[in-house]
Amino acid sequence: MDTLDTREWLLTNGLGGFASGTIGDARSRTYHGWLMAALNPPGDRTLLLSHLEASLEIGGQVWALGTNFWQGGEVSPLGYRLLQDFQAHPYPCWQWGEGNWQLKRGLWMPHGWGKGAQNQILVRYTYQGTEAAVLRLRLLIGDRNFHHQQSGDAETIFTQVPHPQHLDLQAMHKDRPGTPWQLAWSAGEYSVDEFWYWNYYYPEERRRGLGDREDLYSPGYLTVRLQPGESVTLLAQVGNNIKLLDFDAAVAAEHQRLEKLFAGIQPQIKISESLWAQLLRASDAFIAYRASIDGPTVIAGYPWFNDWGRDTLIALPGLALATQRYELARGLLDTFGRYCKQGLIPNTFPDSDSEPLYNSIDAALWWIETLGLYLEATQDWDFLEQHYPTARQIYKGFTAGTLFHICRDAADGLITWQGSGIAITWMDAVLDGEPITPRQGKPVEINALWYSALCWLSAWAQRLGDTNRAARYQQHAHTVERSLSKFWNRSQGYFYDTIAPDDRPDPRIRPNAIIALSLQHCGFPEQQARSVLQVAKQRLLTPYGLRSLDPQDPAYQGTYIGDRHYRDRAYHQGTVWSWLIGPFVRSWRRFYPNEPLPVDLQPFLDHFQSQACLGSVSEIFDGDSPHSPQGAVAQAWSVAELIRILV
Repeated sequence: MDTLDTREWLLTNGLGGFASGTIGDARSRTYHGWLMAALNPPGDRTLLLSHLEASLEIGGQVWALGTNFWQGGEVSPLGYRLLQDFQAHPYPCWQWGEGNWQLKRGLWMPHGWGKGAQNQILVRYTYQGTEAAVLRLRLLIGDRNFHHQQSGDAETIFTQVPHPQHLDLQAMHKDRPGTPWQLAWSAGEYSVDEFWYWNYYYPEERRRGLGDREDLYSPGYLTVRLQPGESVTLLAQVGNNIKLLDFDAAVAAEHQRLEKLFAGIQPQIKISESLWAQLLRASDAFIAYRASIDGPTVIAGYPWFNDWGRDTLIALPGLALATQRYELARGLLDTFGRYCKQGLIPNTFPDSDSEPLYNSIDAALWWIETLGLYLEATQDWDFLEQHYPTARQIYKGFTAGTLFHICRDAADGLITWQGSGIAITWMDAVLDGEPITPRQGKPVEINALWYSALCWLSAWAQRLGDTNRAARYQQHAHTVERSLSKFWNRSQGYFYDTIAPDDRPDPRIRPNAIIALSLQHCGFPEQQARSVLQVAKQRLLTPYGLRSLDPQDPAYQGTYIGDRHYRDRAYHQGTVWSWLIGPFVRSWRRFYPNEPLPVDLQPFLDHFQSQACLGSVSEIFDGDSPHSPQGAVAQAWSVAELIRILV
């Protein structure tokens, strides 16, 4: 490669742990490393193994294969110039070579689930050439939270205990012991050679206005003598009792698991079989085991997000219903339902004994909407009977009043809320205690969700023989449907985004109107809906999703760059959100059923295959052309909505 390719790759392990890096093999983020272990799944993610710095010696000549960014701007060594090929599938695989030799390296994370599952990473090097070679692999390790950088100092000591075919490792911090882990290898001789590597530089963190320097520790290196055609396999694992795994068998086991999981699931829109398989695999990457509930959860995005209620429920139809993973859908809905409190569903799950956070107005309404979609797909009426009391609790909380002054306005039946210093819709950026898009009062998509929830409740009550409540829910739905007319802005042919507590409507053109049209039950007239879609097509639609604000608005920001202050101000003020492509397509198909989609999905699919993180979809894109990908490189609801469109 003549240029250093900083597009990214990602492996996940079903526990919240992951491995990530760049195609050019240089770490550009704090989140890049080969073993980001989820010590309390899916949380407590900790960098243990950053990478192995490799060199190859043949006939007395040595080639340094690594590539690193250093403080001051130096890039060294220049191993990327020896890279001949990279393949992201079926696993990340690099091929270096020159003249008459080649060296391949593959990485693989075995999938785990449950209390006994282990965080592991497999590494395999395979040599081809005309004479014997010596491969040296220097360990670069850490013991730090995945959000932070490590600084070498006397207060952190790394201990090691070498054995013939494996190594025990553990950091000892001033105030606590680090995580014990092991490294095993199939061939080679390990040499203790301890020192710090100072001043690694992470350019992506500099671009985001965050800490960008790190020190990594090296306890030693492995020397492996390889004949042409020979391989060496290494396994890093949290805990003890390490047993080396066969690389190909581990890959095959995961391939078989996924084949069984997605057997018979086919897209309605024609795409290649290999691309469809990659999309299904991408969807599974976000499903993780949560130890505190002994059940499934959904990681909102990699590399830095945790599991969130709103994101999980919006992503669930694409990740679990479109893919017919009904048991997964049932488990997720059951877990969130059990945590319902005062009519709200948590937006953040608890770790161990900590309390959930209920800082979302819409998670509970998305729970009802998603439960309805699940029941329509499965006819699982026993599950409805089990969770009908939860749905009634949500109704009671929203009508009688709950946290954040969320309540039903007795005058029109619409849902309103009020609070200072908080933002509890999905547009939730808060900067220095001030919400960027506060949206207090009556947000349009919240009341569309409320209408749909009332329709679901009426139907469920009728099915369960609760006729009095069924009539009440239906009456409330009719009231809300009439009141939704307050959102119509005749002059713009669009919906007001929010009606403030003092009844002032917000005329800004945002994509929340499209979310409102995409729900199972829609309370807006067809003529208004068609007008809204036309305006959104002209003002908000891009090849990668919908802008969060009309470019003609004075507050519009077309690029998502800079430090946290600039990025947070741009987050919902023009930035394109890729997940919104799903609501737009569903709304268009509903209200323009005989007209072709006004968006070409090919750029979206090209992004999935060859941009940002190969084999996933970015969280956001710049509002301005060329709509560069930004934010998290792999986002659950973005992948989910793409699958939902295709199915």
